[in-house]
Amino acid sequence: MRRISSAHSEPLHGVAATRELERLAAAGLPPHTLMQRAGLAVARLTLALAPHARHVWIACGPGNNGGDGFEAAMHLHRWGKNVTLTWTGLPPGKADQPPDAQASRERALAAGVPMAAQPPEDFDFCIDALLGLGGTLDPARPGTALMLQWLARMQAGATPRLVVDLPTGLDADTGTFNAGPATVSDVFTLSLLTLKPGLFTADGRDCAGQVWFDDLGTATAGAPAPDAWLLGADRALRAPRQASPHASHKGSFGDVAILGGESTAHSHMAGAALLAARAALHAGAGRVYVALLGSPALSTDPQQPELMFRAPEALDLARQVVVCGCGGGDAVRAVLPKVLSAAPRLVLDADALNAIAGDTQLQAQLAARRHRGYATVLTPHPLEAARLAGTSAQEVQADRLVHARQLAERFQCVVVLKGSGTVIAAPGQASAINSSGNALLATAGTGDVLAGMLGARMAGGFEAFEAACGAVFGHGRLADEWPGGGQALTASSLANA
Repeated sequence: MRRISSAHSEPLHGVAATRELERLAAAGLPPHTLMQRAGLAVARLTLALAPHARHVWIACGPGNNGGDGFEAAMHLHRWGKNVTLTWTGLPPGKADQPPDAQASRERALAAGVPMAAQPPEDFDFCIDALLGLGGTLDPARPGTALMLQWLARMQAGATPRLVVDLPTGLDADTGTFNAGPATVSDVFTLSLLTLKPGLFTADGRDCAGQVWFDDLGTATAGAPAPDAWLLGADRALRAPRQASPHASHKGSFGDVAILGGESTAHSHMAGAALLAARAALHAGAGRVYVALLGSPALSTDPQQPELMFRAPEALDLARQVVVCGCGGGDAVRAVLPKVLSAAPRLVLDADALNAIAGDTQLQAQLAARRHRGYATVLTPHPLEAARLAGTSAQEVQADRLVHARQLAERFQCVVVLKGSGTVIAAPGQASAINSSGNALLATAGTGDVLAGMLGARMAGGFEAFEAACGAVFGHGRLADEWPGGGQALTASSLANA
């Protein structure tokens, strides 16, 4: 058993793959073995997390997740803990639990664990063993109201909570939560057999809290391939400056051109382009050019005099990594046809994505770039992704992995779907879900900083998918390590970092 951190990348398996892995593992073991191992793991982690807990409440559901809870209750009771079990009972028309779950319930009751109809008045640790893999909270299903009542009781106070395998109400594949608002509380999740994608994206990170993992001692030949990967520091390679020859020069680390920052009589958005440019410079690009659109009033950046300003038509698109769209406004639409046809390495963000979403000809140009050997990265937030896909932001958030993959296949490029658990997808390969970052990034301009960091990594020689993984992880890690002492993390501070 181990705690999951952002240090290492981890394979993620969805519902179908986990069930297949469970079937393969169970086939080589005596009956009931996996549940016994799972319950013991839950009990051991409970002791580790709350060694001085006086009263533990375990809420068990009707299936195998409840069986894990019963098994854990037996061990905790034998180890001298005051344990109270509550059980939802069985749905109408169902004769009994699955065989393993029934065996664990009988073992717990035979050991003398008390079972109550309702939660105890006082408890200082609780365990959610209501619904596991594939379980859904259907309001029309008998027993759901009781589960929701117990979940509300668990979340009502500051009592620490351990979740068995998957928070009740959280979809293992998508990370969507259907048991009310996702609550940020003192919660721990012990994921069993596999790590699930839904624990790390959408509502997953808030619902799951601190994630632990136990593979239950399985090492099964022929196991299904991961559905995605949790992106860790080992995969997020650093820019190669320290390993570069002593005789390197600024041209050795590539050129980045930032194209955006529309300036008109009514709107000045140069700040977005400057943030992206500063980030590219601090992330290691050898030279950074800024081409502002419209009628720019700037010809230098007093805070960052290293930046070089050029007219858009003066950029050498064929030799530079182009980051297009940051604050580009409507003016970006006019330059996109040339950028899509002439820039072999391209990052498209913000207004560039909105322009493409509304123009089928630009969409065709974008998709055709792959056939010319060109590398493209799209960096949409959920609403921009929805515009590209012709759907709603709610639909995108309902299955972030699927929508990121679909956009990647449709436009034959790398897609960085931003948000909690940013998804990086590319045609023909497993997607990655970022493990770094926090709510400090929820402020204006941080997306522009990410675009600039991504451009710098591409200029440094990384191919598009690896550049995206490194930039996304590094962007999040800056927020995780922010020493602001409770102060807000502004995008300009992030760029300088």
